[in-house]
Amino acid sequence: MEYFQEFAAVAGVLTLLGGLLWWLRRRGWTRSLPRRRRELECLERLPLGPQHALHLVRAAGRLMLVASSPAGCALIGNLPDSERLDGQGEGR
Repeated sequence: MEYFQEFAAVAGVLTLLGGLLWWLRRRGWTRSLPRRRRELECLERLPLGPQHALHLVRAAGRLMLVASSPAGCALIGNLPDSERLDGQGEGR
């Protein structure tokens, strides 16, 4: 009986928080909350074989070429963000 009361209390709190978030979204108040900026992004992936691939990764404003294999990952090279392949920017 004791576990049921604890579970019901946790479920009640989560329900209240979910309802509050739903209400805030409907009122438009969540737009003013700061959004988290993604610091790590995989831009491209080129499979070389069944278990090998090259990844173009942006991390903290830098572009990196990373090779992945069953043995692990290796940094192939760094590129400045302005030297994006084909001159493509953020609007992909």
